Amino acid sequence: MEFKDIKSIVDLMKKNSLSEFEMEKEGFKIKLRRAASESKPAEVQLQHYLPPANPAAPVPAPAEAPAAVPAPEQPTEPEIKSPMIGTFYRKPSPESESYVEVGDTVTVDTVVCIVEAMKVMNEIKAEMSGVITEILIEDGRPVEFGQALFRVRPA
Repeated sequence: MEFKDIKSIVDLMKKNSLSEFEMEKEGFKIKLRRAASESKPAEVQLQHYLPPANPAAPVPAPAEAPAAVPAPEQPTEPEIKSPMIGTFYRKPSPESESYVEVGDTVTVDTVVCIVEAMKVMNEIKAEMSGVITEILIEDGRPVEFGQALFRVRPA
């Protein structure tokens, strides 16, 4: 890998606000991590502080316990995830039809999309058999390493 390729990755990370990039291919591995920007006080944005309790003030008792809110249901179907960061494309060219649609049956070797990284179009295979139940990313949107792209009901 040449210096210009690494610079392209860094530019892609900046453009898509990515903090980490990892790629492994044919005995070559690269991992890049951006440091937190000093201009953004990340701790202040991520943490919410409560004012200290006033020990002199009486604490009112709650009138009624709040109803338990059920936790959001976790998806039970397996997901096809992106093996790299890049741009997600559902079809091989703008004029072509999408590789897969909801309801399509896929096998281990079925190409389901393309992830473009550094001007290289990488075909992504399902790597499982089943039926596509959900497409989680819009065409042309950036994706991160490990991000879910599709949900599949196993066959």
